[in-house]
Amino acid sequence: MTKLIELNRAKRAHEPGPSLLSLHGVDAFHGSIQCLHQVSIEIMPGSLVALVGSNGAGKTTLLKTISGLKANRGGTVSFEGRDLSRVPAHHRVKLGIAHCPEGRQTFSDFSVEENIRTGGHLLSKASVEEDLEKMYALFPVLEVARHKLAGLLSGGQQQMLAIARALMSRPRLLLLDEPSMGLAPLMVEEVFGIIARLRSEGVTILLVEQNAYEALPLADWAYVMETGRIVLSGKGADLLDNVQVREAYLGM
Repeated sequence: MTKLIELNRAKRAHEPGPSLLSLHGVDAFHGSIQCLHQVSIEIMPGSLVALVGSNGAGKTTLLKTISGLKANRGGTVSFEGRDLSRVPAHHRVKLGIAHCPEGRQTFSDFSVEENIRTGGHLLSKASVEEDLEKMYALFPVLEVARHKLAGLLSGGQQQMLAIARALMSRPRLLLLDEPSMGLAPLMVEEVFGIIARLRSEGVTILLVEQNAYEALPLADWAYVMETGRIVLSGKGADLLDNVQVREAYLGM
């Protein structure tokens, strides 16, 4: 009997638990034009989920729907089982959803440090100081440039700054929108190295990327989006080997 109990416990330990974020049948519109069609995804705590697809596929719209910048007109968006339909964007930040937007959108006339501090506006002063030092440990280049205006940073440095600012809210879910866009190849490698480190430290991440070659190897699970619909899903490594994905997104 004892062995049976132990086996049952071991089995339950390997069964998937409740999702952190779940979308079921989500529709969204730009005016009268539908841009998301019955989108359903699941994100488990501590996982990195990649969402890949060509430009205009609806990836950014999906992130905005999760963070509350765009309302869904159908379906449900749930965070830890709570329906977010009537929860405004700023309250979703309080729940633990941080959105690092496409194009970085740092405050160009603020210093690097001022930008980082804006991400911690919900924290106590002591927590802000503590987390600021953590950001400088994670992004040493930002510490060197801490008094420099953000608008004078390189594209890669601005991307690191945008990620650092998002992390300052101590997110339970980090939404990253096209972090490699417009970056030189060496900087792309550096940014994805940081994402890999965050994943290894247990940060739950939804990564939106056109660069499937970089995103899929990191992903515990991945979705492929086309014209506002999820058309494929599976383990990141499996999709990397999928003929359809390789032809459409890897040029192979």
